[in-house]
Amino acid sequence: MHKYFIESYILTIVGLILAYLWGEHVQTGSGFICVFIALVLGILEVSLSFDNAVVNATKLKKMSEKWRHRFITWGIAIAVFGMRFLFPLLVVSIFAQLNILKVLDVALHNSKLYAFYLHQTHATIVTFGGTFLLMLFLGFFLNPKKEVDWLKPVEKFLKKAPESKILDTIVTLAVLDVVQMIQPPPLHMSVTISGIAGILVYLGIDTISRKLEDLEQKVNDNAGSNIKLASYTGLISFLYLELIDASFSLDGVLGAFALSHDIIIITIGLAIGAIFVRSLTIMFVEEGTLDKFVYLEHGAHWAIGTLAVLMFISTVRPVPELITGLTGVGFIIGSLISSIKYKKNN
Repeated sequence: MHKYFIESYILTIVGLILAYLWGEHVQTGSGFICVFIALVLGILEVSLSFDNAVVNATKLKKMSEKWRHRFITWGIAIAVFGMRFLFPLLVVSIFAQLNILKVLDVALHNSKLYAFYLHQTHATIVTFGGTFLLMLFLGFFLNPKKEVDWLKPVEKFLKKAPESKILDTIVTLAVLDVVQMIQPPPLHMSVTISGIAGILVYLGIDTISRKLEDLEQKVNDNAGSNIKLASYTGLISFLYLELIDASFSLDGVLGAFALSHDIIIITIGLAIGAIFVRSLTIMFVEEGTLDKFVYLEHGAHWAIGTLAVLMFISTVRPVPELITGLTGVGFIIGSLISSIKYKKNN
């Protein structure tokens, strides 16, 4: 098992050294405090994103070895510098109407002001992630072709919903309408646009991904191969995984400011967590974990649905990270226990 985490251990050590040096640079004697905060943020990120690793594994096991490697290399760069550093700067730049270089300067030299700007855009940011994750949740459970049920009464009921390709979109739009109505009037438009963007991005990536997978399957069934098609499929799946990771990371990025206002320490801490989540994903794929534990994917999607709801709630009142993390872990543990029992009885 440890072979999957060697790179994560190395990068964690490097990250903690950088956290110490940055802490000492900012204020002499604060190096070890920054190391501790980075470690706590890393642990929180793993606990919040464990279900993310499970969902990623379901997609990653269909990808080629080349794209799996790119998910670890290119993907971690996007996850760390793109979503956990650049994205918050970009959002603040857009909604605070400031030059992004000015926002970077504020983040590095006036962390409290940066945290204030980020707090002002909280509802808009998490609504995007919430609608994206809700679509992902509904797409899994509203599928009448889903063969295995974990929480049988509820999941069988969801499968009986009228078969419609747009039912998940209708439900998500209805939820979004409620969310925007409970926001202060100045936020109605931005929250609505953000939520619709989350839905459209999910629909676009999911549709293209399914079409390419179906086309690739037809080629394989005819005993043929198409290298160009496989590359497109790998690229779309890669983008799909990065968007899922982005949606999961939004809550963690915003919640991290409860522990620190220093964007460098936050980025290091969340990066440590993101690296371990990717190592978990690779382990799940190569060890066939999803095949061994039949309900694990179900538990992950229930955790995703709950996270989406908590994101929407957080637009009007704070939701402690502890609740978010424990809820997700609870579903994962529950599905693991049920999977073990299922395996013993069959």
